[in-house]
Amino acid sequence: MKLDILAFGAHPDDVELGCAGTILKEISLGKKVGIVDLTRGELGTRGSASIRDQEAAAAAKILGVTVRENLGMRDGFFVNDETHQLEVIKMIRKYKPEIVLCNAVDDRHIDHAKGSKLVSDACFLSGLVKIETTLDGEVQTAWRPKLVYHYIQWKNSIPDFVVDITGFTDLKVASILAYGSQFYDPNSTEPESPISSKNFLESLNYRSRDLGRLTGVDHAEGFTVERYLAVNSLGDLI
Repeated sequence: MKLDILAFGAHPDDVELGCAGTILKEISLGKKVGIVDLTRGELGTRGSASIRDQEAAAAAKILGVTVRENLGMRDGFFVNDETHQLEVIKMIRKYKPEIVLCNAVDDRHIDHAKGSKLVSDACFLSGLVKIETTLDGEVQTAWRPKLVYHYIQWKNSIPDFVVDITGFTDLKVASILAYGSQFYDPNSTEPESPISSKNFLESLNYRSRDLGRLTGVDHAEGFTVERYLAVNSLGDLI
């Protein structure tokens, strides 16, 4: 199965928080999109791995993605080494995306930066024909995504470009709130966490509105790049 876009997140809900609006928009334009979570988020202050599995499935249904997988890496302790790179490479070669979306390059949670570098490195290595991988007993062919973009998370990183997500914010929030164990709930008896406050939930709206304000639209999501963006003409930037 070939996908147009494959979004990676260190934890279930990373993708929803960082780029759900963009995913919803691309799907509305006919693109096939998938999500791969690196871990099950088992070290999270609230909820549990099994609860988050259910929440991730519910969020995927709201987003309308073609597929969602979880690599089961150790939350908090996965590293960017050959073993973990090969697991990500298998997903890239399995779905052959043109574009990969992944975690912020620098962020509050250590898994975000680790996940960002792991996926970025795997995207390069996946194109090397002398790295051999097999999946379900079949030898995979090399594949390198054309583009790798990093979504913005806790820190207010300065984006290299933004995507207009006007009209998709309600569904984005719905996909986030599918993770009922993680986010603001005045009736919850679970411990507080940095992302469980009402302020954090509201920040999702005012960040997208502010990025939209700066670019002349109602709502936007920002991304950073590690490599230069290339266009055929100046008009492509309009």
